[in-house]
Amino acid sequence: MHFTGDDLSRVRFAGGPDPLWEAVLSLTLLGTAQGRAVFGPWRAQVRVGLGRLPRGQLRLLRHLAPPVGDFPDFLTPPQASLGVEAGIEAVLATPRRRLRRELEVLPSVPSWARPLADGEPQALAGLGQALRSYHRAAVAPYWPRMQALIDAERAVRAHALLDHGSEGLLVGLGPAMRWKPPVLEVDYHLEHDIHLAGRGLTLVPSAFCWRMPITLIDPALPPVLVYPLPRTPDWWTGPAGSPGPRALANLLGPTRAACLRAIEDGCNTGEVARRTGVAPPTASQHATALREAGLTASTRHGNTVFHTLTPMGAALLHANSGPAPPPAGRTAAPDRSLGG
Repeated sequence: MHFTGDDLSRVRFAGGPDPLWEAVLSLTLLGTAQGRAVFGPWRAQVRVGLGRLPRGQLRLLRHLAPPVGDFPDFLTPPQASLGVEAGIEAVLATPRRRLRRELEVLPSVPSWARPLADGEPQALAGLGQALRSYHRAAVAPYWPRMQALIDAERAVRAHALLDHGSEGLLVGLGPAMRWKPPVLEVDYHLEHDIHLAGRGLTLVPSAFCWRMPITLIDPALPPVLVYPLPRTPDWWTGPAGSPGPRALANLLGPTRAACLRAIEDGCNTGEVARRTGVAPPTASQHATALREAGLTASTRHGNTVFHTLTPMGAALLHANSGPAPPPAGRTAAPDRSLGG
């Protein structure tokens, strides 16, 4: 990926999981044994729900997102950042000419899929229903935990940006991506040069992206780079709301210990609430208590208060290290006062 000076100032991070990228990438994993330790429990869980879907829906989706090879760009429109329904509406509004052109990346178009290539309204409506049903069964149940992972990733990248600027942010993206100014080299399955040409780049961390990052096939589309989030094998299978290590929970109480652990990578009060599954006012009270005890520090950015660990808080947390409690998740409004 070739950057200009303008592109460096236009690097953006997705605010949350992209519902259609996650749906399509998870589909590509269903028919494989890749990442067995990470995705095996997920496959076992979702197959029960997917077994209740109409067979034709799964057949269509597996044809469009095969386990090996490319899939059409129109399945992952930028409008999906506004929600799954906005994304599906954009998919269904794909011009007929583009449908035909992008479906050519698939090995073949069986006779039962030709109405989709022709843009027939009934076929498009069927695709929309298939995407909704699949997302509801295979992606939505894990949404709060995926959001928590992205909250943590954004906090880490924000620190890199503040400390080292845009180039420092690109340097720290991971072993599969190497910043060699003015080019970002990315491990990929083929040689592919993308000149950003002042359009900037949207970085989309993904729970279902496996091993190497992925981008769109058409270099004329708005540039996007989807890359794997750090995950542990049990992040989506652990019991929601489980406390941290017993010693820390005994000291602070399980909920406050979970809040301290949620703040480890830096976050605002709404993110604390999402990661721990408590109500925003409760998260604000715990954040205030942790700050008054000297375990965290709080800084206001506009209407939002951002929390980080103090050295004492980090020492306490690391001395009682263990698996972080999986988030239960809920949407929270920005902080209105430094009290939270």
